[in-house]
Amino acid sequence: MVTVPYVAVVGPADATDEDAAVAYAIGAALAARDVVVLCGGLGGVMAATAAGVRSAGGVCVGLLPGLTRDGASPDLTIALPTGLGEVRNALIVRAVDAVVAVGGSWGTLSEIALAVRAGRRVVVVGGWQVVDAGGSPVPGLIFAAGPGEAVEAVLALS
Repeated sequence: MVTVPYVAVVGPADATDEDAAVAYAIGAALAARDVVVLCGGLGGVMAATAAGVRSAGGVCVGLLPGLTRDGASPDLTIALPTGLGEVRNALIVRAVDAVVAVGGSWGTLSEIALAVRAGRRVVVVGGWQVVDAGGSPVPGLIFAAGPGEAVEAVLALS
């Protein structure tokens, strides 16, 4: 059986234009490398990622918080209602080999924490700079300067 990496791209629903552009580029680059991409399926970073994946002919699975597909990004390949609300964040990070976090929101921070706790590799682009009490970066996080660096980092880990 041939296996391909599964990578989640997570970030805020109310993304900045810059974060949306980064997420789009990451989605397109991952799809071009035959990676299956997961996201939360709604707007902002999630929608930009799905649009990037679609533009490159890839597969993007959205794990939606509600009981229906209402509000799902139209660029998703597959939209799965979970009925789990924010609890779906744990499902997203456990279903993948690695996570790319773009930008920052409380939901994004929860996904970063859940991914590290689950032993997933996490690449961070912008947003949260998670450090320990001494000011050192928390182990398990890789900080990337942009989309290309993030994609290369996450694929090197898969």
